[in-house]
Amino acid sequence: MNVLLPKAHLLPEFNPRAVPAALLEALAIRFGAQFSKALVVREQHGRDESAFTVPPPAAVVFAQSTQDVSDVVQLAARYKVPVIAFGVGSSLEGHLLAVQGGICIDVSRMAQVLAIDADDLTVTVQPGVTRKQLNEAVKATGLFFPIDPGADASIGGMAATRASGTNAVRYGTMRDNVLALEVVTASGEVIRTGTRAKKSSAGYDLTRLMVGSEGTLGIMTEITVKLYPLPEAVMAATCSFSSLADAVNTTMLIIQLGVPIARCELLDANTVRMVNAHSHLNLPENAMLLMEFHGSPAAVQEQVAIVQDLAADQGGQAFEWASTPEARTRLWTARHNAYFAGIQSRPGCRAITTDTCVPISKLAEAMLDSVLEAEQSALPYFLVGHVGDGNFHMGYLIDPHQPQERELAETLNQQLVRRALALGGTCTGEHGVGLHKMDFLVEETGLGAVAMMRAIKLALDPQNILNPGKIFSM
Repeated sequence: MNVLLPKAHLLPEFNPRAVPAALLEALAIRFGAQFSKALVVREQHGRDESAFTVPPPAAVVFAQSTQDVSDVVQLAARYKVPVIAFGVGSSLEGHLLAVQGGICIDVSRMAQVLAIDADDLTVTVQPGVTRKQLNEAVKATGLFFPIDPGADASIGGMAATRASGTNAVRYGTMRDNVLALEVVTASGEVIRTGTRAKKSSAGYDLTRLMVGSEGTLGIMTEITVKLYPLPEAVMAATCSFSSLADAVNTTMLIIQLGVPIARCELLDANTVRMVNAHSHLNLPENAMLLMEFHGSPAAVQEQVAIVQDLAADQGGQAFEWASTPEARTRLWTARHNAYFAGIQSRPGCRAITTDTCVPISKLAEAMLDSVLEAEQSALPYFLVGHVGDGNFHMGYLIDPHQPQERELAETLNQQLVRRALALGGTCTGEHGVGLHKMDFLVEETGLGAVAMMRAIKLALDPQNILNPGKIFSM
């Protein structure tokens, strides 16, 4: 590896703003038992799944209503103190870290499903509802919410980071599935964006502006999302390949031929070994595609036949089918636990994770060159990909007590991201920018575009109190 990132990339700069005692006292009076300055509570809310370590926020408020959120923001704005929304803490790029200090607003207790409109295929929830809770709530209607990033993330967090996941190749991302929002602004005002109608030409698209803003423009307190009919037939399959290139080429052919596959996930042989050990499976320890097909029984059979032929032409073998819900759940649970399987494979390690997304025709080049660099580095890693839409993830497993390993992992990450950008892709397909991808955002979009984002931020949050220090510097 020939380039080491500057130290600023390895540890975020911590510039806490003073939190006046008068603000803490006012919050304690207003919220009582919903307010905490206990160190253990603050530390729990001062970290996510990233490898960054930053001092915790000054206090935590457990909001239970939109009014609670509004009151916290109004008090914080009076003292120009940052506020950071917190769901379940599953983000990967340092989104939740209190790099400028401030107050954490935990919205996990705002977990009500407010309205299920089955006839219109929509549901409105509070931000603390998780995706599994949402699907359990709508199950009796014969509908489901398809966005599945793996972790049982909160709907608010998923909207804030514009999450996607395993079903995105067929059902889109949070950007495509959020219809309307209730948002608390930087002044504490409550506004609504969008409607339950499927389309609108009324003014600026504030809903899309908020989705993916990572809590820097407003705090979502209600989210209306699309639902979909449960498919009549569902079938999952695994297929192994002797080389990673053959698996990637099969994926590219499936997408380019327009096969309406619902999920198409790739695990390299290294990751399959980790998953087998963690989830007690016996999957062939080669590069593997994990696929799922939705539709009528006839349509599913047609999709399966096409994919089998395409895979066979690329050397695919050992097709294994899972048609029962229990068998499918076991397979997808193992896939979703790939991150934890990686962590468990090296006790005491931390994962430097990254994701990129490239045009489907560039997937093989982006992925195979990145794997080659990882192999040459000798740093343990895992690779998983929502390859049906050109998105893949690398996780570099580092000893947190060895600074040279962190530097090496960041160098690999830098090379991977810059390769994706050179191929017409993006620095992040679904994790978001947070702290980790701030400089790459400038490289991807240019100084002019970031200046426009900064202008929007200043217009909506002139005191820079909403999750400051994320996406771009001010």
